[in-house]
Amino acid sequence: MNDALTEALDTTGVDYEIFECDPDLADTAQFCEAYGFSLDQSANTIVVIGKSDPPVYAACVVLATTRLDVNKVVRKRFGVKKASFANGETTADLTGMQIGGVTPFGLPESIPIWVDARVMERERIVLGGGDRGRKVLAPPTVLTAIGADVVEDLAKLVES
Repeated sequence: MNDALTEALDTTGVDYEIFECDPDLADTAQFCEAYGFSLDQSANTIVVIGKSDPPVYAACVVLATTRLDVNKVVRKRFGVKKASFANGETTADLTGMQIGGVTPFGLPESIPIWVDARVMERERIVLGGGDRGRKVLAPPTVLTAIGADVVEDLAKLVES
């Protein structure tokens, strides 16, 4: 299968695996339970919007065991007074992908990629594969290989 995802991944020089999955099980908790991955291996790509004129966007990659700090860290990085998660429609318009399948690979160049530093501590991570029917398994260095910025405390640990 040679498509935009594999082309983007191939340019990194990092070993990866495309993992096919049931689209109905693409949401993180269901995916991990169904396929035997732990939440701390799963990295979600979340599109955020900085509310300015014109609005600014970024794709943030955080572990499923953390919560993206939109109100402080994201807002400050954007240099705006308000920031929020992009809704499903905006995410699809910007990326061409549905929530549950968003991948940082092959995004428009106008969308920076910010990665929580905790993601980089993992040996391998599971990322969205561009649609709800596949995931990408790779070491986190695949993210810096596409030019992502590593950000300390982009996300906070979720209290269990």
